[in-house]
Amino acid sequence: MKRITTITLYLFIAALVFSCQKEDTSSGTGKLALSVTDSPIDASNVKAVYVTFTGLEYQNSAGNWTTASEFTTPQIVNLLDLQNGKSSLLGEYSLSSGIYTGLRFKLDAPTRGANTPTNPGCYVELTTGEKKPLYVPSGSQSGYKAIGNFTVPINGTVSVTSDFDLRKSIILTGSGSTYILNPTIKIIVNNQAGEIKGTISNLLNTSKYVVYVYEKDKYTTSESNEPSGENVRFPGATTSTKVDLTGNFQFSFLAAGTYELIVVSENSSGIPTVEKIITGVLVESKKSTLVSSSL
Repeated sequence: MKRITTITLYLFIAALVFSCQKEDTSSGTGKLALSVTDSPIDASNVKAVYVTFTGLEYQNSAGNWTTASEFTTPQIVNLLDLQNGKSSLLGEYSLSSGIYTGLRFKLDAPTRGANTPTNPGCYVELTTGEKKPLYVPSGSQSGYKAIGNFTVPINGTVSVTSDFDLRKSIILTGSGSTYILNPTIKIIVNNQAGEIKGTISNLLNTSKYVVYVYEKDKYTTSESNEPSGENVRFPGATTSTKVDLTGNFQFSFLAAGTYELIVVSENSSGIPTVEKIITGVLVESKKSTLVSSSL
C-alpha cells in the first residue's frame, strides 16, 4: 500500500510539472531578432534602392496580426548594400512564445498620383545621381508582406532574416519612368539556413555573369525566355547573384535542400545565355557548400 501511495504521489507531481510547463508555453514570451538582406537587381542603371521602414506587424498561427510596439523610430536602408551574406538588423522585438507565419513591413512609401513627391521615404537612385520615387502598393497602409514560419522560444531569441529579392520586386512602368515595389520576400530562420560559396573559371572579360539558384527539378528552359509585360526572366529562381571579376559568388540564407545553379552570361546589351547547369548542390543547415566549376 505504501509503495502504491508513493507511485501515485510521483505521478501527481509529474502531471503538475507538465501542466505548468504547458501553461508557460502558452503564456511565455521571447524575442525576435529581425534582419533584412537582398539579392542584386537586373537594371544596370540603378545605383541604390532606399526603403524607409516605419513599422512592423507579425502574424501568429491563428492568423491574427499584432503590431510591434517597440518599433518606434523609422529606419532607412539601402537594400542594394545587403548582398552576398550582408544583412542589416532592424531590431529585437518582444513577442508571445509560439509559432508565427508571416511579417508585414510598414513603409514610408509615396502615393502614386498626379504629383511627384519631392522627398519620398522610398526611392531609387540611378547611376546618374537622379532620384526616382519608389511607389509601394499599400506599403504604408496594409503593409509589405513576407511569408515564412518561425518559432519564438520562451525566454529565448529567434534570429530571422527577411530576404528582399529586388530583381523580381522592382517593376518599371509608365514608359520606363515609374518604379513600383511589389512584394517578393521570404523569411529565413538563421540557424536553419546554409550557404553556397562558389568559383567559376574560364570567364570571358567581355561578358557579365549571373548565377541563379533553383530548387531541384524546378528549372525549365523556358525560364530564360524574353519576359512579357511586367514579368522577369528566370521567374522561378529562389535567388540570384552576380559573379565577381575573379569568378567568385556566394549565396547566404538558403533553406536546407538540394539545388541547381544556372550559370548565365550577359552580353553588352543584357541578353542572357545559359552557359552551364550545375545539379545536385546540397545545402545543409549552418554549413557552407563549396562549388567549383569551369565554363
